[in-house]
Amino acid sequence: MGQVEMNRTDRQDWRSDPSTIALRAHLAANNGIKGLEILEAKDVARVVELFNRDGFVVVANILNDEQTEFLREGCNAVAAEILALDEGRKGNRGSHRYSFGGSSLTRSQLHRPEWQMLLETRAATDLVAAIFGSPDFVLRAASGDFCLPGAVGYQPLHSDVRDWAPGGQAPFSSFYDPRGQLSIRDLPCPYVCVNFLPQDVTPFNGPTRQIPGTQHSRVPIPTLDNEPEWMRLSTVCPAPAGAIMIRDVRAWHGGTPNIADTIRSIPNLEFYAPWFREPIVPSITYEAYKGLSERAQYLARESVAQSVEGLRTGATLRAP
Repeated sequence: MGQVEMNRTDRQDWRSDPSTIALRAHLAANNGIKGLEILEAKDVARVVELFNRDGFVVVANILNDEQTEFLREGCNAVAAEILALDEGRKGNRGSHRYSFGGSSLTRSQLHRPEWQMLLETRAATDLVAAIFGSPDFVLRAASGDFCLPGAVGYQPLHSDVRDWAPGGQAPFSSFYDPRGQLSIRDLPCPYVCVNFLPQDVTPFNGPTRQIPGTQHSRVPIPTLDNEPEWMRLSTVCPAPAGAIMIRDVRAWHGGTPNIADTIRSIPNLEFYAPWFREPIVPSITYEAYKGLSERAQYLARESVAQSVEGLRTGATLRAP
């Protein structure tokens, strides 16, 4: 399968718009975290050190070329299913932006062989074990996101976890201290996201911006209107295909413009720490689960549907 097919809206003249041309020049000169350190899987101690310091770390050469291509084709196939439901490219994470999990009836893509392959990638899960200090963590979901060419805006900075508040929405990934003394930001990392890169990430194709060291910050996250320019340019690029980015989901992060010519996908696996739990939605059939390795089965032990149940999969623009 080649590039994801774009509709007429995606082919319009955003590329030749003066603001896009100016943005391209600005990103070429300034985009990317200066001195971004890209490690190898053998650098375990340094991986843990940078993760704890910055709230994220990049590790290269986790997937080989064949695995990377398999993952890229799978992402394109899923993206095509989602885009068939959204001719106007309104997205479900902002214009031209989509969540792989939020676009799935199971909130996950673990029913897909490409994401099952990621769960079998021992080099990645061994690093997660080192970060948690234990192999007894558990899969939360297999998700990620993608953005299309023409995603010319910035996604607001955000965190993927919050403290529970009375009267709020049903809390996924929340924490509550009835004494009012602790926030989730005072704890060790409660869960991590491992993004896999099926393509090179460049200054132009929507690199994730990460604000180093914010995983423990209680300062209000700035809005787009008051976000300083250095934060907009604090993007994890360049980074090579086959690499992973391991993130503490509390750290501030957000999407950036994709003014390249191709889709940018960052599928992921999300893992809860051994001591942290929230509801986990079943996302793999018992039959498929039994086809995983013993280690992958252990990681997905709370994601498997009961043997007597089916699993309804498919694309949606709104997570159920």
